[in-house]
Amino acid sequence: MVKTELTEKSPLRSLEKAVQGGLGKGNIAVIASKEGVGKTACLVHIATDKLMRNKHVIHVSYANRVDHIVNWYEDIFTEISKKRNLENAMSVHDDIIQNRVIMNFNQKSISVDQVIASIKAMMDNGQLGTDAVIIDGFDFTIGSAEDIKKFKAFAVESDIELWFSDSYPEGADYLDDRGIPVNLIKDLDDLSVVLTLRAEQGLMVLKLVKDHKALVSEDLHLKLDPKTLLIAEA
Repeated sequence: MVKTELTEKSPLRSLEKAVQGGLGKGNIAVIASKEGVGKTACLVHIATDKLMRNKHVIHVSYANRVDHIVNWYEDIFTEISKKRNLENAMSVHDDIIQNRVIMNFNQKSISVDQVIASIKAMMDNGQLGTDAVIIDGFDFTIGSAEDIKKFKAFAVESDIELWFSDSYPEGADYLDDRGIPVNLIKDLDDLSVVLTLRAEQGLMVLKLVKDHKALVSEDLHLKLDPKTLLIAEA
């Protein structure tokens, strides 16, 4: 299968339809779940899909190590290539990684202002035309509402999408009666799309709880395959 056909048939097109045609430039999306359920895999699949469509992505990690992020990209690309019989897979791989940059920060020692300034410098000098920034491992519990407002202003100013992950503790009481993680409530006005991810019957189920201005509660026909770690249609 050629690259364009592969991306057209990606289950992520269903995700875009579910959220009114996509997240859209200038907006923030969050994928939230308990620790270790598969948020990073979701974000890497979303980023890889953008790269396959010739878009530019910056992946910001707040984890201590970035080598595991590189491994996620390699594993996800390999699984997509095998599952869809991608033609000239290594050539495609070598092309798309030129449009990806991985950056690493420590949330406790570097301010959001410094992070945004560093991303802007990368966009201006080494990653022109960036379409999306993935922000993995940001702790919304210690991050302030003002931090998210700064990220939102950055998304609008730079005309990019921002995709975050959010980890919340064990226990159903960490979701409110609308299904919103309680550590995101203070930021809800600045978040356009909120998705939660949960384990169910051997699969990881994506649920839409905020769709731009509307609060919803809808299981999507998309699940994370625990073997391949790919988002797949049910």
